[in-house]
Amino acid sequence: MPSSPSRLSRRTLFAGAGTAGALAAAVSVLPAVQAVPEAAALTRTKPEKGGGYALSEHVKHYYQTARV
Repeated sequence: MPSSPSRLSRRTLFAGAGTAGALAAAVSVLPAVQAVPEAAALTRTKPEKGGGYALSEHVKHYYQTARV
């Protein structure tokens, strides 16, 4: 007597393995996320006569990455 076909096919097996691999990769990256430093949370007062540009770390990083 032939047995009933298994619900676990090769496609289902590979899909489950791929999902497990993606979840493992996501979990390994999560501890690397750091909280925002308190210094960045401080608000600056606006200058009275304009001139609100400040060379911050964010701006320095942008200029370094924008070099051609």
